[in-house]
Amino acid sequence: MKILFASHNNHKLKELQSIMPSPFVVSNLNELEDFEEIEESGTTLEENALLKARIVYNKYNCNVVADDTGLEIDALDGAPGVYSARFAGEENDSLKNMEKVLDLLKSKSNRKAQFKTVMALIIDGKEHIFEGVVKGQISEKMYGDNGFGYDPIFLPEGYSHTFAEMSLEMKNKISHRAIALNKLVEFLKK
Repeated sequence: MKILFASHNNHKLKELQSIMPSPFVVSNLNELEDFEEIEESGTTLEENALLKARIVYNKYNCNVVADDTGLEIDALDGAPGVYSARFAGEENDSLKNMEKVLDLLKSKSNRKAQFKTVMALIIDGKEHIFEGVVKGQISEKMYGDNGFGYDPIFLPEGYSHTFAEMSLEMKNKISHRAIALNKLVEFLKK
């Protein structure tokens, strides 16, 4: 069964493809030459995930999954949250986003944070929501070359390495996106 992932992000696509079992085949918007970036205008992760899923579903009338992810930091009152991708500006620059977080946390002793992913699935015209959360903390500086986004500064609870220091296989066992996706996969298996 084909499912279209409402994203241009090849890093996220790779994570989804590595978890999604057969007979499910996932592709993303990069395979569709006429689909522009979808503006995330929601005020919550759930709103953004549903917004993206509905736009793609309405245009192509196909099974679709969309996600939105936010890094929520205690000492920043939950920021950057829904604005994680553009925290340091509209250019969606991961390095600048991480530098801004590290700068804002310089004088803070509380570095607790969590990654949260909300996935919206529209299958056969029905909407379903799946959520994944992984708790952890923000490191003092960036570590690792794997992953994307805030992975080099996020230390998941119970681990001494950032997501960016982990292999994709290891990250997919414990990440917020993996948790949400595993819930989605269990739903699809029923």
